[in-house]
Amino acid sequence: MKNVLIVGATGSLAKFVVDALQKLDDIHLTLLARNISNITKETTSAKIVQGDVMDYTNLKDAVEGQDIVYVNLAGNLEAMTKNIVKAMNEAKAKRIIAISSIGIYETPLKSVLVPYRKLADVIEASGLDFTILRPDWFTNSNEVNYTLTEKGTPEKGSAISRKSIAAFVATLVQNPELHKNENLGISKP
Repeated sequence: MKNVLIVGATGSLAKFVVDALQKLDDIHLTLLARNISNITKETTSAKIVQGDVMDYTNLKDAVEGQDIVYVNLAGNLEAMTKNIVKAMNEAKAKRIIAISSIGIYETPLKSVLVPYRKLADVIEASGLDFTILRPDWFTNSNEVNYTLTEKGTPEKGSAISRKSIAAFVATLVQNPELHKNENLGISKP
């Protein structure tokens, strides 16, 4: 049984990830969200925790006992990510999968992408076993079709379905050794 914490569980992408992970065997989900009233009834098999990643005590309690932490947030990502990394290190949770953004390595860096770059920088320096995903724009297309690009190579492809990203995250959860310590662009081919 793998214990998986989804941080930011009510986000538009996280809802697809929750759906994909619930279909897997031997997964116990914990959903962390500021507003748990936005969690749908289909997630009744998951443990639901109301909290904010900036409330360190609450966050550390949620991270305790987790095998994999999936991070899907917006806002002050540098501070949030530092809290998550600290909680994971203290709880001895090693595997993190985090959503950043396409374009975070372009020069000059667009101001809207600065928080996503900081998230990636903090995680890469954390000592955790990470996979950072840098998706293109999201769509609601009902398809699973994606291509990956390694950090340092030109990003390719176009807008990607949330369902595609969720399918890839589910693959990583099932096979936590895949793409360990990699920072990947993900888009539709």
